[in-house]
Amino acid sequence: MKHRVAVLGATGSIGASTLDVIARHPGRFEVFALSAATRVEELLQQCLRFTPAFAVMAGESAALDLAGRLRTAGLRTQVLWGQAALDEVASHERVDLVMAAIVGAAGLSSCLAAARAGKRLLLANKEALVVGGDLFMRAVHEGGATLLPIDSEHSAIFQSLPEDPRTWDARVEKIILTASGGPFRTREPATLRHVTPQEACAHPNWVMGRKISVDSATMMNKALEVIEARYLFGLAPERLEVVIHPQSVIHSMVQYRDASVVAQLGTPDMRVPIAYGLAWPDRVESGAAALDFHTLADMTFEALDSRGHRERFPGLRLAWESLRAAPGTTAVLNAANEVAVAAFLEGQIRFDQIHAVNLATLSAVTPSNPQSLDELLELDRMARHAAGQAAGRLQP
Repeated sequence: MKHRVAVLGATGSIGASTLDVIARHPGRFEVFALSAATRVEELLQQCLRFTPAFAVMAGESAALDLAGRLRTAGLRTQVLWGQAALDEVASHERVDLVMAAIVGAAGLSSCLAAARAGKRLLLANKEALVVGGDLFMRAVHEGGATLLPIDSEHSAIFQSLPEDPRTWDARVEKIILTASGGPFRTREPATLRHVTPQEACAHPNWVMGRKISVDSATMMNKALEVIEARYLFGLAPERLEVVIHPQSVIHSMVQYRDASVVAQLGTPDMRVPIAYGLAWPDRVESGAAALDFHTLADMTFEALDSRGHRERFPGLRLAWESLRAAPGTTAVLNAANEVAVAAFLEGQIRFDQIHAVNLATLSAVTPSNPQSLDELLELDRMARHAAGQAAGRLQP
C-alpha cells in the first residue's frame, strides 16, 4: 500500500529534495498534495509530474493562475489557497505523511493541524517548535502524531538516541549538535560589518535557501536548533551543547552516562534525513552519495570559546537565554531574527546589526505565556513590529 504524502513548501529546497526521494520510490509513496507561496510556474511543473489531488497557493491570485494553467494542461488537481486550505490538506483523512517545509511562523498552523490529526509529521519547519514550543508538543501527544525531525542535526540525534523515549533522560548525559561555522568561521570579527548578502548566502557545505543560509552565517540557525532540540528531546538546556565541525560529516552526537558517544555520519545532503523520515523505521535509497572514507579529509572540531567564535557568533548564546526566560521568549527571538535577516537581505541593515535587532526586540517585548495559536500569532506580530522599528533606527 502506498503512503500518501502532503508536501507543504514544495518549491523550496526541502520540498524539492522530498519530491526527488519520492520519485525514486513510486511503488511506496504517492503525492497527495503540494503547496507553495507564490511560485506558480514551479508548482505547475511539480503538479504535471506528480499529479496531486490538491495544490495550495498562499494567495487567491496565484491560485487562480495555477488553476487555469492546470486546466489547460488537462489535470484535475484541485487548487486551493490560504491558511485554512493548508490546514485542510495537512489534516486530510487520506494523508499519511506530511512534510512540513514551509519556512517561518507561517508554517505553524498547518503543523498543528497535522499533529492534532495524528499524522506522521516530518518536521523541517523549526518554527513549529521554536514558536509553538509546549503548545505544539501537546498537540503531538494528544493527537497521537508521529514526529520525525528532518533537520540533519535533529535527525542525527534521533537516530543516535535509544529507541524508547522514556529512557532518554536516564541514559543520556548530553546532546551535542555540530555546526559547520558557515562561510565566516575564520573571518576577523571586525570585518563582519562589510559582509554582503551574496557572501552570507554562499555556504561552504550545504545548498539552502537565502534565509537559512544567512542564519548559518550568523549561527542563529544553531541557536534555533538548540531550542528545537530542547522541545524535541526533553533534555534541560544545560544538557545541550554545540561544537563546530567544519566538514559537516558528523551531523550530531549523543553522549551517554557511561561517557560513550554515538554519532550519525553522512554526506551533507538533505535527502538522507528526508529518506529516513519518509521510510522510518525502514531505510530506503535517498539518492545521496555515500561517504568515501578513503578520500575523506580529516575531521576537525573547534570549541565555541576558541578562535574568536563568541565574537563572530554572538547570537548563539540567545538560545539558552531565551529558553530560561519567560515562556514565549523563543517565539520573540524567532520573529525578531526573521525580520532582521529580511532587512539585511534587502540592504536596510548591516550583517553585524542582525544581532542588535534581535537584542532590541527581546528587550522591547515581554511575552505572557501564550496558551493558544492566536496568542502565539499575536506575540509573533508584536515581535515583528518591534523588530521592524529596531531595524529602522539603525544606519547600514
